[in-house]
Amino acid sequence: MNQSYIINQLGEERENYFQAVSPPIMQSSNFTFEDISTMRESLKDELNTPFYTRGCNPTVAILRKKVAALEKAEDALIFGSGSAANSAAVISQVKAGDHIICVDKPYSWTNKLMTHLLARFNVETTFIDGTDAANYENAIRPNTKLLFLETPNSMTFELQDIEAVVKIAKKHNLVTILDNSYASPIFQNPIEMGIDMVTHSATKYMCGHSDVVAGVVCGSYEHIRQIFASEYMTLGAAISPNDAWLMMRGLRTLPIRMKYIAESTFKIATWLESHPKIEKVHYPFSPNFPQYELAKKQLKNASGLFSIQLKANNIEEVERFCNHLQHFLLACSWGGHESLVFPICVLYTSENYGSSTLPWNLVRLNIGLEETEVLMEDLERGFEAMKRCQVK
Repeated sequence: MNQSYIINQLGEERENYFQAVSPPIMQSSNFTFEDISTMRESLKDELNTPFYTRGCNPTVAILRKKVAALEKAEDALIFGSGSAANSAAVISQVKAGDHIICVDKPYSWTNKLMTHLLARFNVETTFIDGTDAANYENAIRPNTKLLFLETPNSMTFELQDIEAVVKIAKKHNLVTILDNSYASPIFQNPIEMGIDMVTHSATKYMCGHSDVVAGVVCGSYEHIRQIFASEYMTLGAAISPNDAWLMMRGLRTLPIRMKYIAESTFKIATWLESHPKIEKVHYPFSPNFPQYELAKKQLKNASGLFSIQLKANNIEEVERFCNHLQHFLLACSWGGHESLVFPICVLYTSENYGSSTLPWNLVRLNIGLEETEVLMEDLERGFEAMKRCQVK
């Protein structure tokens, strides 16, 4: 099944809605039945039968088919956020007394799920350096149930060797979950490498327009039905039909957006590596990246997210760099049409996040759809502002 068919045709039964090119938004909370026997029958498969939109909505159902196919999975669930998707997937696999092994430095809310929420219910998590797959095996206990990966991560971009971790998981009969938000299903398909479940913050590349918050879990029919019957329906973190429609719109352009962003990012990251104001570039597709060969093996391409460490004397210089950018917007998140800058130093006095362990001079860049040359000129504007700070 090719990407073009998945994105433009799969799940779209246009004869059911007046031959409209774009599927309608089924903005209905519930659905009626002609008689009790039909209603009773529908409850046998609430995952796939419109009964109540928290369970199955026709617009969301079309999206589920497309997302699952893009990730080479049997099925998928769409959530109201990426953190909801990660949480549901993880919670579905553990109970009190169980143990999780998670890659070090995961997405902040994945970290809070494991260190705060699950810890309250006697589920323990060991965080390991995932750059060496042996660390997963060395951390396994008799009560270990789950290995969690995020490759690359979204700050310093360390990778895990997916096939090596899968081999360890299968040897010990453990479930694997991988957060694939960085790569999108266009650049990496972990299920083809043996991962059990793949999650996404679909807010990022899948939606791509910075106007929807959404999450995804992809996996086998068995895993998806397990999550649907418990965590999905109980916690109620469903996406709205309108947001599902907007996400479907984002998928229409996903391959071409990823291609342009990857090409632009490579040019900018390569240019920055030799810039006098740069101490270090964290970019998986750079030959200087420590795991470059693994990145080339697992990823079809690198996305638009990477980090730089500035040659700055103090936080004030980092702030001047960021404050003088005109085309890079100062914001969190990533994966939209716009280019963004996120300085780690903003977390150093944050009550919500605490003092970061990442370097104060680390700045994460998200490359959007602006012209490459415009973005490079903008970065130079920031570098000049740093120089003026030094002169002062």
